[in-house]
Amino acid sequence: MSPLNKAERAELLSALEGWALLPDRDAIHKRFVFDDFNAAFGWMTRVAMVAEKLNHHPEWSNIYCNVNVTLTTHDARGLTRRDMELAHYMNEFAAGLTVEQE
Repeated sequence: MSPLNKAERAELLSALEGWALLPDRDAIHKRFVFDDFNAAFGWMTRVAMVAEKLNHHPEWSNIYCNVNVTLTTHDARGLTRRDMELAHYMNEFAAGLTVEQE
């Protein structure tokens, strides 16, 4: 899988609410805020099952109700369609569960 070019990246990212390019690396980031730890962990579990199917695993951390996510494709050394696809699933699974998305 090859990294997205500038036009592909802009087009695909515009369809992903709340995701932003990181200034210091070829990756996207988003912070999800849930009602509580249980909601955050449940969402992470659901995402983990899809990530395993896609064989594409996020960089993420969880502190209580906050989940910070960074997506990049290490093998391709940059953003690929896999990152955008996983970000889409994350947004879809978080719909109605999150208090705030940054």
